[in-house]
Amino acid sequence: MELSLVIPCYNEENNVVAFFNETQRVFADLPITYEYVFVNDGSSDKTAENLSLLFEQNESSNIKVINFSRNFGKEAAIYSGLENAEGELTCIIDADLQQRPEVVLEMLSVLQSDGDIDCVCAYQSKRRESKPVSFMKESFYRIINSFSDTEFIRDASDFRLFRSNVKQAVLSLTEYHRFSKGIFAWVGFNTKYIPYEAKERNDGETKWSLKKLFRYAFSGITSFTAAPLKAAAGFGTLSFIAGLVYALVEIIRIAAGAAAASRLTLLIILLLIIGGIQLICLGTVGVYLGKVFSQVQNRPICIVKSVLKREKTEK
Repeated sequence: MELSLVIPCYNEENNVVAFFNETQRVFADLPITYEYVFVNDGSSDKTAENLSLLFEQNESSNIKVINFSRNFGKEAAIYSGLENAEGELTCIIDADLQQRPEVVLEMLSVLQSDGDIDCVCAYQSKRRESKPVSFMKESFYRIINSFSDTEFIRDASDFRLFRSNVKQAVLSLTEYHRFSKGIFAWVGFNTKYIPYEAKERNDGETKWSLKKLFRYAFSGITSFTAAPLKAAAGFGTLSFIAGLVYALVEIIRIAAGAAAASRLTLLIILLLIIGGIQLICLGTVGVYLGKVFSQVQNRPICIVKSVLKREKTEK
């Protein structure tokens, strides 16, 4: 097998068949062998049924379907897809046809023409997103690149094609809380970035709400830098200094003959400021401890319920 397409699917009942048909059309003259690795991430719609029908109705095509026991998230689906991909080259691509198979051919051409390039990553040249989402993404890249030793390329997506050495390196990182953008950046390799324009979804709505994007970004920051822990110590230091300054100002005011502020008022203000900072610091430490707790439990990244694939026939 020369090329594997890893397709994470979550509630994509009206997209999986359309994706397959469109890819078959675009790849009609592709002179290499390829396979589809669909990963059904515990969908609650008819994604599993439609993938099963697709598998049964296309015996001549190399299709694999991995069904999870529940929803484990896209990161787990990517990992499982890579585990089951047999191609020398592997491409991660969404099922909603926003990421077009024509771009896969473009990435394939780059790898075939330059043996020194290990990975081709696509980034969106034009984004259709709200200002809050755009602001949050800009802030994420600014923050993480300021503190992390790993460089994060702005707008680099999971839509990428890479050689088997990159795949094996990614699979060797078995952390439970996965952040693929950071993992691909951390393992390194010679990567070329190419622009692409995301098309409209074939069907359905995006699974990424503002809340989920925030959680995903925070997970990435806490996975690849300890800066929030250092910031917590900084908050504590600032709180201590602010308390000393406030006390000094109050002493000077009283010495100048001004009426002292109510002791109850001062106590409430100090409790709110210092208590709030302490809770922020404890919460930050708690996030890291929670990740350590999850990792030492040594639970699998995902649980596979069933796998549909055709056994190879010996010639």
